[in-house]
Amino acid sequence: MNQNIDYPDFFELVNRRYSCRNFSDAPVSRDVINAVLETARVAPSACNRQPYKFLVIDSPELCKVVYGCYNRSWICTASTFIIAVGNHNEAWHRDYDDKDATDIDVAIAVEHICLAATSLKLATCWVCNFQKSILIKGLDIPEGWEPIVVIPIGYPADSEPEKTRKQIEDIVKWGKF
Repeated sequence: MNQNIDYPDFFELVNRRYSCRNFSDAPVSRDVINAVLETARVAPSACNRQPYKFLVIDSPELCKVVYGCYNRSWICTASTFIIAVGNHNEAWHRDYDDKDATDIDVAIAVEHICLAATSLKLATCWVCNFQKSILIKGLDIPEGWEPIVVIPIGYPADSEPEKTRKQIEDIVKWGKF
């Protein structure tokens, strides 16, 4: 395994990652999904608490549950999902205001998943605008665990779209705000 990843290759990977909203019907093997999830396992989390689990949804029956939690037709083009669930009681909490790191820890792991998927020619999309009660009931998510992100994952049906992003000087301040 090459231990040296140079910046241009890393930047190219990051730049290729996009939010896919049209997936092909080509199946993704469980070995490939496990390889992607391995990057979430090694992701950093506050005090290494890892207050999350990842549910892989790839059966038609359970995909219907996911389709039902998000009211956009494009979601039905995906046939595999990773549902990131977090447990706020297992997370590290900041001492002075009790803010917990669950959402941050999940976000770090999810972006590891998205980048790993991109490196394997897969596509993903962060979906946070969903009805979590549908997932809790339909996927038997126990009390204490909250669905935080739905990640459709698969081979893209379309080519990568052109991205528009703010310029670096629009998002970076050196020193005080």
